[in-house]
Amino acid sequence: MNEHIYLDSAASTPVADEVIDEMLPYMKQQYGNPSSIHKFGRETTRALQLARKRVAEMIGASPREITFTSGGTEADNLALRGTMMHTRRTAPEKTRIITSSIEHDAVLETCKDLEKMGFSVTYLPVTPEGMIRPIDLESTISGDVALVSIMYANNEVGTVQPVQELAKIAHNAGALFHTDAVQVAGKVPISVGSLGIDMMSISSHKINGPKGVGALYIKSGLHIDPVIHGGGQESSLRSGTENVPGIVGFGKACELAVKRMSQYTEYVIALRDYLIERVLKEIPHSRLNGSLKSRTPNNTHFTFFGVNGEDLIIKLDESGIAASTGSACSVKKQKPSHVLKAMGFSYEEITGSLRLSVGMQNTKEEINRTVDALAAIVQELRTLSPFKSKYA
Repeated sequence: MNEHIYLDSAASTPVADEVIDEMLPYMKQQYGNPSSIHKFGRETTRALQLARKRVAEMIGASPREITFTSGGTEADNLALRGTMMHTRRTAPEKTRIITSSIEHDAVLETCKDLEKMGFSVTYLPVTPEGMIRPIDLESTISGDVALVSIMYANNEVGTVQPVQELAKIAHNAGALFHTDAVQVAGKVPISVGSLGIDMMSISSHKINGPKGVGALYIKSGLHIDPVIHGGGQESSLRSGTENVPGIVGFGKACELAVKRMSQYTEYVIALRDYLIERVLKEIPHSRLNGSLKSRTPNNTHFTFFGVNGEDLIIKLDESGIAASTGSACSVKKQKPSHVLKAMGFSYEEITGSLRLSVGMQNTKEEINRTVDALAAIVQELRTLSPFKSKYA
């Protein structure tokens, strides 16, 4: 029995054996630069083409609509910066971006930087469940908006947004629509055509692929400016020698995700719901955060009143259980969650939060061990809390 339990799949997932097997030759024998015209280069070029096809097939796109990046963060930067810099030259009257108050820092920090460059940004509010209301977008959008960027699903609380409806509103106002789909791509069926989106960011390490590689889907016919300049790789949108082993692994992970999606959804949702049921039933003064109906398959996010989420993580880690309070990309900053704040949470509710995200590697027995340990830890921490009379 594995002593350690990993319940942080929203942050990263184990690399599949099939992915590693496919990557290895491009680290050892087939190490040519794709820009070279000799045999070694041609071999790696073919590998990139296959990977591009596999990524495209996962989201219902054409291979030529896929631009490889170093991950979701770079894909978000390319979408936002590339769009606004191109728009500044071609449609200078469009100076505004609309996004939400619960976006990943990859979007929010990019928006802050674009504001310094003279663009304006409107941040949409969310409901207490973390949902963006289409009516809020409709009431604020106008002809000066170049781009609407709304995440497909929130990385902390797992709430899935009505992106199809939001994209339609954006298009009706003459704006482009981008979505950060890092938390859902490969976990639920996606058709970029049916959704009507213009750009979508995805990442490899969320779907059992290697870290350090992702992609931006850019609808055919759409023009944006590059962020990285150089030798003109990736159709001159992302210069620099391609990370061939990583891209190959990403492509294989996408192929596996498509094959196993129904199995993944059924298994992971069952584990997720079992975890939610046990926690809410057995741990007093606990609450599930986010939407129960519109939620990613792998996400649970709780508030345990009267305790501190960081203390919970430390105690769980001591018990061999990996969890988090929110975004792995910013959790070391020890700052209160901007997502929970935007959802209207009090300081106590924010500090008592915990994210447990499951994956195919987890078992029901692990969930049982986790809930048993969590219940004991919460009880222990509450006896030390200044609020112990309230929650003990």
